[in-house]
Amino acid sequence: MNIILCSIKTLKGLYDISGVEVDQHFYWQIGGFQIHAQVLITSWVVITILLGSVLIAVRNPQTIPTDGQNFFEYILEFIRDLSKTQIGEEYGPWVPFIGTMFLFIFVSNWSGALLPWKIIELPHGELAAPTNDINTTVALALLTSAAYFYAGLSKKGLSYFEKYIKPTPILLPINILEDFTKPLSLSFRLFGNILADELVVVVLVSLVPLVVPIPVMFLGLFTSGIQALIFATLAAAYIGESMEGHH
Repeated sequence: MNIILCSIKTLKGLYDISGVEVDQHFYWQIGGFQIHAQVLITSWVVITILLGSVLIAVRNPQTIPTDGQNFFEYILEFIRDLSKTQIGEEYGPWVPFIGTMFLFIFVSNWSGALLPWKIIELPHGELAAPTNDINTTVALALLTSAAYFYAGLSKKGLSYFEKYIKPTPILLPINILEDFTKPLSLSFRLFGNILADELVVVVLVSLVPLVVPIPVMFLGLFTSGIQALIFATLAAAYIGESMEGHH
């Protein structure tokens, strides 16, 4: 009898999951344009958190750093070391870009696990982490592509395009294809991992709402940080590669 009751509860949980709408979105109509409001709202929240943190950090710097100041200086030093390792001695101008990418993705990923987005009701769809939407990850990947093209062109000029026929012109199609696969891999890797993590938590909460989801949520926080680090590292590596001209 207990087995039957457990089976019924499990089926009910699966039924509830099947009712989750994954293709509904909330849009704003501004002029003749349809704006994806869900992503904008959550992105603005993340940007507000980052700007607020920066203002607090630089508002009153001390000669003898406080704990909070030490924390932000550690983050800056970490981003500088990451940029220098991947880009080389000319890393300086790229620290703001790599840092912005890392911090935005990191806070976006964590916001999906820590902020109660679900309690905010929308006419259609529901709020989630910005990186849980393919539009956000594609935009970040395209910014990275624009950055490494700019880095290569600003250093080498039009001779930058000689890389497509090196070491032999036969590799021209493959070298061109590589520039398309870079943003694709960046965007789908980040989107897929964050979406999968949130779906796993939703399924476990629906089936076993008490104990099991907690360690999975902590694991999700860890993997979210790793995904931000991977994205920033690859972005810096691509920029360094375009400036050095080797593969």
